[in-house]
Amino acid sequence: MSTLPDAVRARLVALGSDVLGALPAGDVPGVLRPVARFAAAKRARLGGSSIASALDTEAGFRRRVYEAAAAADPALAKALGEGTAPAAADPVDVAVMAYLLRPDGWEGMVETAASSVRRGDDEARLSREAATAERLREQLEAARASARELRTTMRTEIDRLKAENTMLRRRVQETRERLSEARQQEQDEQEQAGRELTDARAALRAAEVEARRLRTRLADAEAALEAARRSGRAERGLGTARLALLLDTLGEAAAGLRRELALPASTLAPADTVEAAVPGDPLAGGGVGRARAVHEPGYLDELLALPRVHLIVDGYNVTKTAWPTMPLDAQRARLGQGLAAVAARTGSEVTLVFDGADVTVPPPVAAPGIRVRFSPTGQTADELIRRMVRAEPEGRPVVVVSSDREVAEGVRRPGVRSVESVALIGLLTR
Repeated sequence: MSTLPDAVRARLVALGSDVLGALPAGDVPGVLRPVARFAAAKRARLGGSSIASALDTEAGFRRRVYEAAAAADPALAKALGEGTAPAAADPVDVAVMAYLLRPDGWEGMVETAASSVRRGDDEARLSREAATAERLREQLEAARASARELRTTMRTEIDRLKAENTMLRRRVQETRERLSEARQQEQDEQEQAGRELTDARAALRAAEVEARRLRTRLADAEAALEAARRSGRAERGLGTARLALLLDTLGEAAAGLRRELALPASTLAPADTVEAAVPGDPLAGGGVGRARAVHEPGYLDELLALPRVHLIVDGYNVTKTAWPTMPLDAQRARLGQGLAAVAARTGSEVTLVFDGADVTVPPPVAAPGIRVRFSPTGQTADELIRRMVRAEPEGRPVVVVSSDREVAEGVRRPGVRSVESVALIGLLTR
C-alpha cells in the first residue's frame, strides 16, 4: 500500500475505519483490536497505519471493506469483477475497488488508476503554477506602475523642498538680525542687573540685622517650649499610672468571671475544624482489611460512601465495554438510567461525559439526578474530564471511572481516584 497515491491510501483507510467501527468484537482482527476501541473521530487518524496493514494482510477484513465499498458503488464493483474498468469512473474509486477485490490483473488496474491520479495531480500542480506565474506578472506590472507614480511624486516633493529651502534661508537671515538685536538687549539687561545687584546687597545687610534679632527671639521661644515639655512629661506619668491600674482591674474581673461561670479549658484548636482525610479513609488508601483493586465494584462502592464525593464517568469507555453491540443512543440511555439509581442511592454528585465531536447535535440523556456533558468541537471527552477534575478544589474526593490509561494518568492528584470501567459495570448489575 506504500506505493499507492495518498488519495487512494486515505480512501482505503477511511473505509476500513468505518467498517471496523461496525464490526462485532469477535470479528475484529487481532491486530486491530486496540484500534477498534478508539472513538470514531480518532480511529482513522491514530490507527491509520494499522488499518492499512490489516487491509494488506487480512483477507477477511479486506473482504468486509470491499462489501461496504461495493454497496456504495455496485456498478463499479460489477465492472471490475468482470475484469474491466469503466472509462468514466473516478481513478481513485477504481484503484480502491481493484485493491480490495483483487481480480486478475488488479495490480495493472491499480497502477493505471494511480498513474491517472498522478497525472491529474501534475496537471493541477501545473495549473496552480501557471496561475501563480500570472499573478506574479500582474504584481510586477503593478510594481512598475507604482514605481513610475513614485518617481513623479518624488519630483514633486523635490520641487517643494527647494522652495522650502529658499524660504528657510530667508528666515535664517531674519533670525540673525533678531539675534543681533537680542545681544544688544542682553547687554542693556546686564547693566540693569548690576545696578539691581548693588541694591540687593544693601537689602541683604539689612536682612542679616533682622535675622540676628529673630534668632534672639527664637532662643527665648525654645526655652519656653522646654519648660512646657517638662510639665507635659509629668502629666503623662500620671496618665500611665491610671491606665495600668485600670488594666489590672479588668484582668482581675475577667479571672473572677471565669471562676464564677466555671468555664472548662478548651482543647479545640482551629486546625481541628478543617476537613481532611484521616487514617482508615478509603480515599487516602489507609483502610483496614483486604485491599481493594481498581476493577472491583466493592472498591467503587466504598469510594462513593465518602462525603461530598464527585463521580465522573467516561461514558463511551464504559458503554462500549458493557454493551458494544447496542446503538450509541441506546448505550447512553442505559448508562444514564443506571447512574441515576447510583446517585439516588449514594447521594453522590455524578457527571457523565461523552465524546461530542462525532455527532452534529449531541442528543439529551434523560436521567434525573446526574449531569450529562458532551465534549465541544475540537476536544475529546478525555480532555473535558481532565478540565473538570482541575476545576474541583484540592482535597475534595473525586472518582474518575475509565479504563483509558491516559485518562487515569491525566487526572492524578491528591484526592482523585481512578477506577476501571468494569467496577462500575459490576456495581450497576448488582
